[in-house]
Amino acid sequence: MDSQQAKKVLMLFRPGSADEAKPEFEEALKQTKYDPELAIWFEQHCAFQKAAREQFRQIAVPVDLKDRILSETRPRNVVLWWRTPLALAAAAAIVLLGGLAAFWFKPGGTDNFFAYRNRMVRSAMRDYRMNLLTNDLNEIRRYLKENQAHSDYVLPKPLEKLPGTGCAILSWQGKRVSLVCFALNPRNDLLLFITDRRTVSDAPPAGKTQFTPVGKLMTASWSAADKVYLLAGPGDQEFLKQYLW
Repeated sequence: MDSQQAKKVLMLFRPGSADEAKPEFEEALKQTKYDPELAIWFEQHCAFQKAAREQFRQIAVPVDLKDRILSETRPRNVVLWWRTPLALAAAAAIVLLGGLAAFWFKPGGTDNFFAYRNRMVRSAMRDYRMNLLTNDLNEIRRYLKENQAHSDYVLPKPLEKLPGTGCAILSWQGKRVSLVCFALNPRNDLLLFITDRRTVSDAPPAGKTQFTPVGKLMTASWSAADKVYLLAGPGDQEFLKQYLW
């Protein structure tokens, strides 16, 4: 199953329902682990479904609904259904859901740095596959350049002294992201995500490093020239600082 087929299947998926245990969704859900763009779309799809379900739950059902329905079926009166309180509430919900849909699916609506940082780091925490395995940082840079990924990055001096473990080419909003991995010890790596500064809105201002925990990892983010950098690793803020300056 490719990503396009998986997307068609997942359009029918409803989070928090029996769909999560249905075998017909299993293969499509697996595909989200290997395609970052599909994973981003699926996260937005689930968020919209949850928001829609919550809004419908908030529509109050009139206590006399049954009696009113029965009375309105009698031929003595013609009731314009769209003027009933229940219909007006449903219409309001539809308008609200339309606004939610515009927020979640409008082009660039989720291109901010907060969304980018969370998606990159959490995807790596779950599962990621490196395109190249090597401890040679020059080989990593050469591979990224040959595959039209970001390779003209500038590493902090402490990172230059660490051996690499490999690299991967990821995607965010259709734009390429280079992932360079550095070996800390046999069990832990430092992950450095590099992309064009124009790829995300609200990128950290030049000359200022932002520290933010994401899941079990601490992240350090900064901008330099036309690139935005995102470093993730174990430990706390002080631990990451030793690899920046």
